Amino acid sequence: MNAGLPDGWTIEQVRSASGDARADLLSLERLVVVEVHGAADYDVLQPDVIISFHDGDLCLARAGDDWFMGQLDLDGSVICWASYGPDLAEAIRGL
Repeated sequence: MNAGLPDGWTIEQVRSASGDARADLLSLERLVVVEVHGAADYDVLQPDVIISFHDGDLCLARAGDDWFMGQLDLDGSVICWASYGPDLAEAIRGL
């Protein structure tokens, strides 16, 4: 179950790098948005992978070439607040 992860990454490696033994891939069947500073609305993202950490308290969603940090909302959507760049290892360090 490593579908969508960058080449060379497995979910076990994500768990090890993050220190979260329960990190897991989430279904893409959900709304994923990013807050835009100064805007009233969100921008909708079309991620190709979403990783949940700390039981959804934090999530990383890859859209385009960037990983976006956010959290799982009560309705199952992911609300992101910033891009952490294209490198998964760097984005995980930002947790």
